[in-house]
Amino acid sequence: MKTSKDAAKNGGIRALPTISTVPMIAATYFMVAGGPYGLEDIVQKTGYIATLLILLITPLFWSLPTAMMVSELATAIPEEGGFYIWVRRGMGRFWGFQETWLTLAGSVFEMALYPNLCIAYIGRFMPGIVSGNRGLILGFSMIALCTAWNLLGVQAVGEGSVWLNIALLAPFVALIILALGSGRTGDVVAVPLRHVDLLGGVLIAMWNYMGWDNLSTIAGEVEKPQRTYSRAMFWALGLVIVSYVLPVGAVARTGIDPNSWTTGGWVDVAQVIGGETLAIAIALAGLIGAIGSFSALMLSYTRLPLVMAEDGYLPPVFKKLDRAGAPWVAIVACAILWAICFPLGFERNVILDVLLTGLSILLEFWALVALRIREPELARPFRVPGGLAGAVAVGVPPLALMIAAVARNRAEIVGATNELVVGIGIVATGVGLYFLCEAFRRRKHT
Repeated sequence: MKTSKDAAKNGGIRALPTISTVPMIAATYFMVAGGPYGLEDIVQKTGYIATLLILLITPLFWSLPTAMMVSELATAIPEEGGFYIWVRRGMGRFWGFQETWLTLAGSVFEMALYPNLCIAYIGRFMPGIVSGNRGLILGFSMIALCTAWNLLGVQAVGEGSVWLNIALLAPFVALIILALGSGRTGDVVAVPLRHVDLLGGVLIAMWNYMGWDNLSTIAGEVEKPQRTYSRAMFWALGLVIVSYVLPVGAVARTGIDPNSWTTGGWVDVAQVIGGETLAIAIALAGLIGAIGSFSALMLSYTRLPLVMAEDGYLPPVFKKLDRAGAPWVAIVACAILWAICFPLGFERNVILDVLLTGLSILLEFWALVALRIREPELARPFRVPGGLAGAVAVGVPPLALMIAAVARNRAEIVGATNELVVGIGIVATGVGLYFLCEAFRRRKHT
């Protein structure tokens, strides 16, 4: 796909809208975090002090290496399709196809989560609205809303994400202020935990710090990508860490029993600290976080069918753009797929996340090394320090964490089947699909 600058130079072709640094930070925040939601189980498993340490240390071994890798590759190869292009260019068509397959297959499980979260948060303060089939209608409405928003183009999603970030984080700012000024200063280490699980807490933190590569797929629509990507990555990383650590640290001072935290527990904590008004505000922020994350991830995932069509692996119809420069066929097709999967009520499954998202991230780290070897003269506005050894070393901590995740959760069940078996089956399907699609592509070009 042409960048907006290329389009402007191509006589008479309208320049496409672009996204700048601040909207990119906001969109990246939604792709990675979507607010402090999801941290509740870490508090319950490890207590406040350990949670704060985990939230500060995990990004050093997980998020920072990924952000550095993405910054180098995105600024060196700022092309639409992002990580697909990096892996294909560094390791060949087969691995590029697997990178895209792992990402899109994983999206089926991830994107079905957000409409269900939307319904859950609405149900916290208006249970009657989500009862029966009304919950399904609300979920489908959310998908339709995010689809229409994405059809307006990258600028609309990016600028809208800025305002959604403000609306999302404002209730947590109020919660922090009220918690610190409440006068309650409980002993955060006095309450014994019923079920201590430090590794489990680290693994949950990994999921809450995952997604830094997602915005790379819109590189062709980014303003001055050689400069914008690295700035957006590191500012977004700081915002995620602060938005995780400050609320947990403030609540820790109140002495609320960490054993009482459950999934969705921020609403209950807000009720204790600030009453019903703050509880409703936190629940509404959860709704905003679900919408913002779904829409930002849709922005990322829907560029993959576009570049796959350009490479001949999907029908040419997926290359069609609307007036805003958005790949409208890919957007609508993905929305239909996620809408079909939404009623199945997929939950976030740890092993599937590790095998699908984890393997795709590993392929990107390997592409980083491969490109250092194959294209040493490639201009790299941002470079992972340490030469080739540094490029290898930066991928070691994420690899170690993924191995630990698989080892710990290999026995988890999805339905009646071991998650590890399901994940391996999905990976194997990608291998078979490549050879079918490659045969189709070659026949088409002969």
